[in-house]
Amino acid sequence: MNRKQKRLSIIAGGAVFLIAAAALITSALREQIVFFNSPTDVLSQPLAPGTRVRLGGLVEKGSIKRGENSSVTFLVTDTNASVKIRYIGILPDLFREGQGVVTEGVFSADEGTFMADSVLAKHDENYMPKEVADSLKAQGVWQDGDPTPGVETQ
Repeated sequence: MNRKQKRLSIIAGGAVFLIAAAALITSALREQIVFFNSPTDVLSQPLAPGTRVRLGGLVEKGSIKRGENSSVTFLVTDTNASVKIRYIGILPDLFREGQGVVTEGVFSADEGTFMADSVLAKHDENYMPKEVADSLKAQGVWQDGDPTPGVETQ
């Protein structure tokens, strides 16, 4: 084997190694990937209980109910459909009715409630998570410059 063949075999071996590593990483992360859905998306396509989902929209007015042990239930809406969320933990300071939120969790098999393990609220008056804003824009609810669509300002 001459120098050129050795060099090509080393390069080919390195390429095979990189492809194998990329395949392993992709297969390991496949189960960790969570896709964003709006309430309309979730209700229009049945999801198997236990499927991890990122759900976003607006906190519906009058829907927040606090229970025992930091338990909170509320509705997330995209103005077309609403999904009941149950969360146990401390909510972000900016969490309130009419604000944009993104929750992450799974659907409960027995009650059809979304069991959130994290709740993210927008961080200032001009920010809405991109996925939520895009979903609301597609439905004609979101207007550029409107900090809280669907909420009347006083």
